[in-house]
Amino acid sequence: MNESLSLRKPKCILFDLDGTLADSAPDLAAAINFVRNERGLPAVPYEQLRPVASAGAPGLVNAAFHLTPENEQYHSIRERFLFHYATNIANKTSLFPGIPELLEQLRHLKIGWGIVTNKASRLTLPLIEKIGLNDADCIISGDTAPRPKPYPDPLLEATKRLRIRPEECWFVGDDLRDIQAGKAAGTGTIAAQWGYCTRPHDWNADYIAENPGHILRLVHSVSAK
Repeated sequence: MNESLSLRKPKCILFDLDGTLADSAPDLAAAINFVRNERGLPAVPYEQLRPVASAGAPGLVNAAFHLTPENEQYHSIRERFLFHYATNIANKTSLFPGIPELLEQLRHLKIGWGIVTNKASRLTLPLIEKIGLNDADCIISGDTAPRPKPYPDPLLEATKRLRIRPEECWFVGDDLRDIQAGKAAGTGTIAAQWGYCTRPHDWNADYIAENPGHILRLVHSVSAK
């Protein structure tokens, strides 16, 4: 964990979804392996798929099939993956330890919280309902704004809906593009080290949180300044 002198008390904290609020890797990995099994291929070990869970369909299709969007087969495999995932979206997905307590304490402190994800809304909304996050103050999906993260558009849309300035909120995520989006939008940035991220110290985030409780500690720290 690192202490940041640049952050100030937020009016709202925005969170990425997969790998930050929710441990969705088990269901994502199962969905892409289902597609492999349909094609007579053995399952990819979960340990190889978990680190790319935050990269969404492109990352998982590439990890399981070594295909990028430029390949002819990519789109049919992606659609089959998304179909299976949508129908099994919360079999094993759960909130990371400490997240329910963090969100409850933010409410107690009168600090808002919201979700900004690159997951399409047709997947985001059913998932957050099943895992108990539908009381978020703001929900921005990958198809809500003109461009997804790492562009700033989703965060700017979130702050617009919340009627606050970007510098009045923090954005927490476990992927480099989360930090890039936050920097571009002008929010505070926090790398969620408990998620699927690797090498977060290279991202130039304002703060690296080892667990959700460290975010609450940071809130109290900046509130005391």
